[in-house]
Amino acid sequence: MATGLRSKRRSPLKVIAASCVLASALLFGHPAAAGAAPVFWTDWQTPLTASVAGQLVVGPDTIDVTFAGVYWFAQVGAGTNYWNPSAPYISTTVDNAPPASDIIALNGGGTATINFSRPVLDPLIALVSWNGNTVNFGVPIEILSYGRGYWGNGTPILNQAGTGFYGDGEVHGVIRVPGVYSSLTFTHTSENWHGLTVGAVGLPGPGPEPVPEPASLVLFGSGALALAARRRRR
Repeated sequence: MATGLRSKRRSPLKVIAASCVLASALLFGHPAAAGAAPVFWTDWQTPLTASVAGQLVVGPDTIDVTFAGVYWFAQVGAGTNYWNPSAPYISTTVDNAPPASDIIALNGGGTATINFSRPVLDPLIALVSWNGNTVNFGVPIEILSYGRGYWGNGTPILNQAGTGFYGDGEVHGVIRVPGVYSSLTFTHTSENWHGLTVGAVGLPGPGPEPVPEPASLVLFGSGALALAARRRRR
């Protein structure tokens, strides 16, 4: 004799209640899983007299990157890995330090510009040995990480405007420039040498779907619960 198995079905009231609990958790700060994202770092390829060209491969997209300014040397292949140890470059935002030995070394001070062939979202700049430097990007920056690196230890001290920093000791770390940029220009002061490379986590995409304000979501959830209870009584 055939027997039928009834699946467990949740009442509409319970389903809506669970949805409201989830919405509240998202809105009011219940813990959620979060981790650093893999960073795509520039592959520097062509050093010229006053510029260095490279490519930044972000997923399926290839962006041409150009550093324009006075520099001392550029490693575009084999050489010393100044990004070792990797600890100063890892954070809750950055999952991986720059690879291998690609680096651009500056020493004369002045103005430098980084150009992208297409806009990049929240570009990252990794630093090696920015000792005693006064640096200014003219736009807000964020210091994501710093610590003991190849040449020692130091602390980047953010300026009052939040647009640059002073290197107190041998600064090794990563800064982020929030926003969408096709070009970044900064000034820096002279030193024996200090190095950098450029990376990104992603490219600008279409805008997100509109999100209801927290109060609106709570009101919607309360109304849905009341409606479900009313239907159940009927």
